[in-house]
Amino acid sequence: MADEIINASHSSSEEEEEQNIAPKCSARKKGGWTAIAFILGNESFEKLASVSLISNMTTYLRTKYNMGGVFLVNVVSIWSGCSNITPIAGAFLADAHLGRFLTLLFGSLASFLGMGMVTLTAGIDELRPPHCQGNARCEDPQKWQLAYLFAGLGFMAIGSGGIRACNIAFGADQFDTNTEKGRSQLKSFFNWWYFSFTIALIIALTVVIYIQTNISWFIGFLIPTCCLAFSIVIFLIGRNSYIRLKPQGCVFIDMAKVINAACRKRHIHDLPTASSLYDPSTRESENELLVLKHTDRFKFLDKAAVIVDPNSELNTEGVAKDSWRLCNVEQVERLKCVVGILPVWVAGITCFITMEQMNTFGVLQVIQSNTKVGNFMIPPGWMGLASMIALAIWIFIYECVYVPNASKISKKEARLSLQIRIKIGIIMAILCLSVAALVETRRRDLALKQGTFLSPLGIAYFLPQFILSGLTEAFAAVSVMEFLNNQVPETMRSVAGAIFFLSLSIASYLNTLIVNLVEILSRLNGGKRWLGGHDLNENKLERFYLLIAGLGVLNFIYFHFFASRYIQSYEESKRRKTVLEDRVDAGYVDLPEKKP
Repeated sequence: MADEIINASHSSSEEEEEQNIAPKCSARKKGGWTAIAFILGNESFEKLASVSLISNMTTYLRTKYNMGGVFLVNVVSIWSGCSNITPIAGAFLADAHLGRFLTLLFGSLASFLGMGMVTLTAGIDELRPPHCQGNARCEDPQKWQLAYLFAGLGFMAIGSGGIRACNIAFGADQFDTNTEKGRSQLKSFFNWWYFSFTIALIIALTVVIYIQTNISWFIGFLIPTCCLAFSIVIFLIGRNSYIRLKPQGCVFIDMAKVINAACRKRHIHDLPTASSLYDPSTRESENELLVLKHTDRFKFLDKAAVIVDPNSELNTEGVAKDSWRLCNVEQVERLKCVVGILPVWVAGITCFITMEQMNTFGVLQVIQSNTKVGNFMIPPGWMGLASMIALAIWIFIYECVYVPNASKISKKEARLSLQIRIKIGIIMAILCLSVAALVETRRRDLALKQGTFLSPLGIAYFLPQFILSGLTEAFAAVSVMEFLNNQVPETMRSVAGAIFFLSLSIASYLNTLIVNLVEILSRLNGGKRWLGGHDLNENKLERFYLLIAGLGVLNFIYFHFFASRYIQSYEESKRRKTVLEDRVDAGYVDLPEKKP
């Protein structure tokens, strides 16, 4: 769920910069709450549609496509990885070429095409293999059936690239953040966006998933497909009320320029000093506090801003002739910000791998267990509700109980540091997999004892591992997102969001790699393989869980002794910034006013 929520936290700054460029005389006649009404309507139905399909895809592929453990995990993980990496391409297209409106529209159309194709697989029997019940020898889907399914999932992944990259940012474009009223309206928009997202999530994870699992997969898929079509109609109805900012270029291109220039000047052996670097911001900036100044970290990248030959690199006005050969200090410092993020970002990936297990193998465990409570059959896809509820309860306790009372006692704002929260998140990930291993051992033993495909173990036994997965997200994922968002300057917060999505994507791909390696290596000596096949009772899934838990232990050691140092430097700089802001408020420091 974090990969949807974090959109709201990193988009406002990019819009602030872009709205300075937009023509105010015409732009302000549009936008505002009139445009937001259409955007929120579009967002609500789009989220209802996407979450309804994504949350229950593991169950669908297992029950309707007869996919075995490893192959199913590969499909879900690769699809999830693609859905989380395409927003980078979407952000590039929106910022450099198409703009957010067209990128969002094309993304929605691609998602609708993909959802329509997947819905047809549920309604037309010929698009699926014959139905298989229990542990019978199931017929695998034919290649052309898989090709059709993968095409539908591919269009959905492409669509998510356009939607996730632009949904919140396009809404924020509708307000003038240069005014106090506009900033206040923007905060209200984020609240309303989160409210609509939560309502859509609850409906998707309860009503729609129940229809899919217990009534009809076709009807359960047709509902979100129609919702997405309705969201596109709403979006187009409001097209004349939107503020559409022109593309202003992409920061990823600037990063590529810095890397290229630094590599071309790698022969420079003497480390450059600040005075020898190309820094036009010293004479162009209106507010020097908003400009990234030179720092001494990652000095290799400074070579990109070294002026080797002024005659060939600068024109008569002192401006770089070729930005791929000579970059300015601010471009270099932006890339340094991203490089400084990476150690903490890597630590978050292992936590996301834990969350991947619950979305795939965790659901497969529930499928082969007793999901009956009284006369009611609990859909396996509902287990994600436990994670969501655990996350929501912790955020409520932390924000509404712990922070106010601790601040009252200490007489200053008292929040858990990012270091502590990420460490707790890593520990939660280790506990999640350890508990899952114990529960899986018990589930399989009871199934083998009775000689049945379904284990008599009740669904309640699986709640702890899903709750711990939600707490992993609450502590680690949210904290990593906060670190990424605040470590970069305001004009780069959209980059922080793209990097967060990239970590989710890498976690999915790494999970696929680990699963396949374990499946191959575990059967080398002819023993019982840990993963694979249609029946978990024939596997040793608990050993795989313990292996991932072991990676979590290594991740904790890595974070404690290495990555946490970057958190410390960030929090120290944050404290210095707070002191500066206090001095400004007190009148000890004057900030230069912006020119109109």
